[in-house]
Amino acid sequence: MGTMTVRYPVRDQVAIVGVGTTPYSRDSGKSEMGLVVDAARAAIKDAGLTAKDVDGIAGTWVRAELAQAALGIPAVNYYLNTRLPPFSQQVVAGINAVFSGLCDTMLVYHCAYRMGGTSRSAGGDPFRVSRRGMPRPLSPFPDTITGAACYASWANRYIEEYGASREDLGRIAINNRTNAGHNEHAAARKPLTMDEYLGARMVRDPLTVFDMDYTIDGADAFIITTAERARDLPQKPVIVHAAVLGQTDHGVEEDLPDLTDTGLKVAADALWARSELTLDDVDVFMPYDGFSVITLKWFEAIGYCGVGEAPGFVMDNWNEDADRIEIRGRVSVNPHGGSLSEGASQSAGHMREAVNQLRGQASGLQVEGARTALVAPGGFFYNAGAMLFRT
Repeated sequence: MGTMTVRYPVRDQVAIVGVGTTPYSRDSGKSEMGLVVDAARAAIKDAGLTAKDVDGIAGTWVRAELAQAALGIPAVNYYLNTRLPPFSQQVVAGINAVFSGLCDTMLVYHCAYRMGGTSRSAGGDPFRVSRRGMPRPLSPFPDTITGAACYASWANRYIEEYGASREDLGRIAINNRTNAGHNEHAAARKPLTMDEYLGARMVRDPLTVFDMDYTIDGADAFIITTAERARDLPQKPVIVHAAVLGQTDHGVEEDLPDLTDTGLKVAADALWARSELTLDDVDVFMPYDGFSVITLKWFEAIGYCGVGEAPGFVMDNWNEDADRIEIRGRVSVNPHGGSLSEGASQSAGHMREAVNQLRGQASGLQVEGARTALVAPGGFFYNAGAMLFRT
């Protein structure tokens, strides 16, 4: 790790200088556009800039040209309309656009919205069912449930191949819920015990309602510029040390041949090949947790432990008194509560929390003296991302 085996001139040349978010809720009363505008305006203001300063834009779900018009951004030199998650695509594109000189000030945003297929209540709302131009029949089987089929299969295979247990999945959920209790931004904050986890409603064996991300309405936005310009802006700059994507040649999760040939591993290998830092430098680890089994795989892919060893690693680093993971007694894991408890932001919340941790402005459990954050966004088994931020 951190041996710099490939060319990577963007290292430490770009910074995140503005962050904006909206409340996470089960029903915001706003459209996706309304949420994006609120988060983007907050990010621009946080950076000490105005809409006229933004000359690059990219985001998910809400089309970039529509967001640009709604925000009153007069002109951009770079825009990206690949609007589907994972959000790491838009972030990496923005970082590279700033570094290359295509733009000087990049706005990237992500919107999470409870569509008609994400819960039974949303499925009964005709407005939510027909959003994004993709009408869907009302169904008692939400996308969160039907989309969980492959992850339930992988979770069962993980348990079978490596001798893991449901308790191992439960510790991921409990860690995040414990941390969310300190985060007023989190949508689910009630403490979770192992007995409650094991007794929870099963959705797709072995995954319960606590193993799947907590769907919400909400948006996050970020302002990216050069590290040089960042020195003159009001917020403490968060430097992008490395940011990469990783994808296998299998385009859907159920086509993967095994639990090791994943986008997570591709992204992790690419990150360490471009980094001067190592895991020993990391103060905050933000692995994606759309499904609890993904987090176990991230511990392995990123290099904390070997394949199949994540359950033992979590146990060895479990703080029994605090009911949370503390790697080597100091590295916090998803201190904001992650997607399982703060809300299903498809990793935008992980990125926001990482930036705020390094600024000393964390939403939840502030890691004292945090200087390096490792974010593992995306989380799909076939495509993912990995980012190292530092101060």
